[in-house]
Amino acid sequence: MLGALRRKVAIGGSSASVLGKAIRPGISASRVSVNVGEEILLRQPRGIAHVRNFSHLILPGCSVGLANTRDVFSSIQSETIMQKSCRAFSSGDGDLVDAVVPFMGESISDGTLATFLKKPGDSVAADEPIAQIETDKVTIDVVSPQAGVIQEYVAKEGDTVEAGAKIAVISKSGEGVAPAAAAEKKSEKAASKPSPPAESVKEDKPKAKVEASPAAEKPKPPYSPPPKQTATEPVLPPKERERRVPMTRLRKRVAARLKDSQNTFAMLTTFNEVDMTNLMKLRSDYKDAFVEKHGVKLGFMSGFVKAAVSALQHQPIVNAVIDGDDIIYRDYVDISIAVGTPKGLVVPVVRDADKMNFAEIEKTINNLAKKANDGTISIDEMAGGSFTISNGGVYGSLLSTPIINPPQSAILGMHSIASRPMVVGGNVVPRPMMYIALTYDHRLIDGREAVFFLRRIKDVVEDPRRLLLDV
Repeated sequence: MLGALRRKVAIGGSSASVLGKAIRPGISASRVSVNVGEEILLRQPRGIAHVRNFSHLILPGCSVGLANTRDVFSSIQSETIMQKSCRAFSSGDGDLVDAVVPFMGESISDGTLATFLKKPGDSVAADEPIAQIETDKVTIDVVSPQAGVIQEYVAKEGDTVEAGAKIAVISKSGEGVAPAAAAEKKSEKAASKPSPPAESVKEDKPKAKVEASPAAEKPKPPYSPPPKQTATEPVLPPKERERRVPMTRLRKRVAARLKDSQNTFAMLTTFNEVDMTNLMKLRSDYKDAFVEKHGVKLGFMSGFVKAAVSALQHQPIVNAVIDGDDIIYRDYVDISIAVGTPKGLVVPVVRDADKMNFAEIEKTINNLAKKANDGTISIDEMAGGSFTISNGGVYGSLLSTPIINPPQSAILGMHSIASRPMVVGGNVVPRPMMYIALTYDHRLIDGREAVFFLRRIKDVVEDPRRLLLDV
């Protein structure tokens, strides 16, 4: 082939005519010289010296010489260097930071991305919440690691995310975010402008059909009244009156735990009633002095917590729990208080309630209830607990059978206070009465211990002086 090319060049023939297959019309001479060299290198890998000679031979027949070829290679090299330098100084190296899911607790492996608190393009400060993660127990905030502008979200609402998962990208300088937001606004405006004509076209088409086909509707006059009647009095199927909403992680967890409790425990409930006269009098007599000294109101929950502590000390089996073939007796009293929140039921724990006075119990309950309603309560503040108190009376419940909170063995249910006729000293008098219920695990607690436990709560609430004398 090389010999043929030399002869053609010597005769004066053009290299383009010789290499008709390698040269396509419309390609520059510099591109041709490079392609020719590549083709010869592929066909003659051993003859490197011949390739050099051949390049010299074909250059005189082309419109561009060796200098132009060097210019092409130099331009390609300079372009490659420019691309590498652009990547090295891109904003992705130091300007962008990731917002990730924080550690959610030892017993929680993942959560559901509930909602975004900010939108892409919004400015955020350091440690400002940008999203909320729903777990089985609490709602956790995802905060911005640094001040900047949210460039994009890499996860969607409803996704299941684990600790350390990337949620959003934050731009510290805000570069590249504002133009994107402006482009979105422009696109929204552009999309909204052509919508009216489209609607008018849609509206005009049915009219045209109606006008064009009057003869088709004339033979059907008896069928026109039924559509009018159905339009004024629509009869919708049940499916169109229902809304399907996915359960939150907290609601799923509560449902699973309550069902497990029902399947595991041999639950039995015993009832009693409490005369609230003395406790209500104690509260009314000292409520102002109590608030002035301790800065918190005196409620009924502290009285029932102290009564439950006394009852648990008198009946320690109620404070115990079954673990396999063993019984674990707890030498501490941690009272769980059931709190209803807009997102679901949570049960914060009053630690070492047996060592607290009325003021400390009221402060702790108020603090935990506020955190629960605000969604800022932590996992540690709800972990553990040896006995639970549920106060359905604040919602007006007269009587109920509460369900045990696993892995505990019993739960006390409080109810509303109602004035009922009671026989006192042989006379019928009105008294503020409350029904109380104790649901317990009959596998561990017998009816005798359960009745004695509830009777002790009744005695302490009806005569709080017993707490001072320990009788």
